Amino acid sequence: MATNDLLRFNGAVERDPSIDAWLNQHPGELGSIARHWFEIMRTCGDEVRELMHDGCPVACFGDAPFAYVNVFTAHVNVGFFQGASLPDPARLLQGNGKFMRHVKLKPGTPANTAALSRLIETAYWNMKARVENG
Repeated sequence: MATNDLLRFNGAVERDPSIDAWLNQHPGELGSIARHWFEIMRTCGDEVRELMHDGCPVACFGDAPFAYVNVFTAHVNVGFFQGASLPDPARLLQGNGKFMRHVKLKPGTPANTAALSRLIETAYWNMKARVENG
């Protein structure tokens, strides 16, 4: 996919206070899960920027989104904008769209934290490569 074919968002910033406000509106286990995984996204690299899009926190490489979290009634999604192209040896990714995939996390159900951390890191580095190298 060429760089100009990537989804781009205007307004991504180094730290968006509306994201922390959104995360704080989700108490309990679901909020804790979402906060944890969004913090992992924030630490991927110096070029991480963030914004709210479609009502949920999104992590970007510059202006190109690579991952997001969203809280639902009984689960949290950790989603990937180019998830269909990510290696997923642990088979965590769900969805069948052209690009996006997500991992569904439920309170009380153990998560494969090592594999999900690798997916987030890989999504960041893949987006970095797409932006910088076309």
